[in-house]
Amino acid sequence: MDWHERLDDICRGHGLDADRCAQLGRLLELVERDDTAPTTVQAPAEAVDIHVADSLAALELDGVRAARSIADVGAGAGFPGLPLAIALPSADTVLVESAARKCAFLERAIQAAGVSNARVACARVEEWPQRDLDLVCIRAVAPLAVLVEYAAPLLRVGGRLVAWKGRRDDDEERGGAEAAAKLGMTPEGGVAVKPFAAAEHRNLYLYLKASETPDGYPRRPGMARKRPLSG
Repeated sequence: MDWHERLDDICRGHGLDADRCAQLGRLLELVERDDTAPTTVQAPAEAVDIHVADSLAALELDGVRAARSIADVGAGAGFPGLPLAIALPSADTVLVESAARKCAFLERAIQAAGVSNARVACARVEEWPQRDLDLVCIRAVAPLAVLVEYAAPLLRVGGRLVAWKGRRDDDEERGGAEAAAKLGMTPEGGVAVKPFAAAEHRNLYLYLKASETPDGYPRRPGMARKRPLSG
């Protein structure tokens, strides 16, 4: 099966029509040909699974398909944010990224794939002023305690964080729960996913914003990593 056939298979599995599938294909083609793409996985035969299938796995979680405002924090090469924006055309999706070089690539990716409902915010997440979002997505950026602190101030009450992670870690999960308790967030558990045949130890963590985030958050840039709220 070549990557075009694999992409068609992924699209069918998530109920995406031919136009959405074509957008995802253009995104993969840009990642392959653009030397500045901020990912080591550029060949479409690999990226179709590692980037696209992995990103779209979140569509199976509570609250994701219903989201009308989404932020992908630490967007990098645009995954999971751009595939989710393509799959959810009625959702206003913002790719939050602090590195100017990555922001420039994201702008090209939005244009190449024709994603009219996505835009780039070139900013540190702690300094980005957006609030009351339905969904925050974060893929492989930092420990759960840090991700919860990044997401909590951005979400409306009732909104959710989805965090992409690998192998489950009891200490990290405990840290995420401790940070969540201080920020008005409630852990809803880790969901094991297998978005492609070779995927191993893939988990999506879901947190619900149950109450308003206390005053004082977000803390200044860097503090969430330097002094995490866990422990």
